[in-house]
Amino acid sequence: MIRIVLSLACLGLSALPLAAESPPGLAGARILPGWTLPDGSRVAAIEFQLQPGWKTYWRSPGDSGLPPVFDWSGSGNLGDVALHWPAPQAISSGDGLALGYHDRLVLPFTARPANPGQPVDLAVAVDFGLCKDICVPGHVALRADRPGPAPDPAILSAMEQVPAPAPDRPDCDVQPIADGMRVTATLPRPVTLAAIELADSDAWVSGTRFDAQPGRSVLTADVVPPEAAPFDLPPDRLVFTVIGEGGAVEMRGCAG
Repeated sequence: MIRIVLSLACLGLSALPLAAESPPGLAGARILPGWTLPDGSRVAAIEFQLQPGWKTYWRSPGDSGLPPVFDWSGSGNLGDVALHWPAPQAISSGDGLALGYHDRLVLPFTARPANPGQPVDLAVAVDFGLCKDICVPGHVALRADRPGPAPDPAILSAMEQVPAPAPDRPDCDVQPIADGMRVTATLPRPVTLAAIELADSDAWVSGTRFDAQPGRSVLTADVVPPEAAPFDLPPDRLVFTVIGEGGAVEMRGCAG
């Protein structure tokens, strides 16, 4: 918690209530209404149009980013939502780098109905961060129109940017540190950008440091739980997003 508070302070984020109107840096936001699958699920997307020079964050931005938070409670007949995150980009954040998006973000998702025989009515409120020379919090409340008769090319294009699942897994070493655990993962490939996450956890994960060596890369990140103490970290719940010359892939779990 201390690390999170310090990160927000460094970003200059205000603790004031979020404004209802468009925040600085946001040119527009909407739900692309998408289409309905044969099983009644709905494929749609949240679209953020950013003003020139502004960035927003990925789901796990790193040391000093502000990950988006989604509230779907205003939807109707919604069972669950699966977000399909396009591969992130490196963005400047303070004195370091974070993971996020420039210019435009199309975030696809699949909405499954609570009652498959009835349509899904989509509404979402999003709290998120926007950065240029300074970083500010943003809030939007969006509602979708009815789905269209055919797949949306913009959503299909964003889906093509989602990291593909990879069958191989890195070799991992997990060691305790003063306030959590340190994960070191070795991959038999060079990378240009990488992230380590812990699935189904409220632990804070640092930005991933990586050392690209000939024919391999070594990734390192710290995982800090709310108790700020070493804990039993299940290696099979580690998620590795790796971006290299061949594109972006996602690996789950460790080889050893």
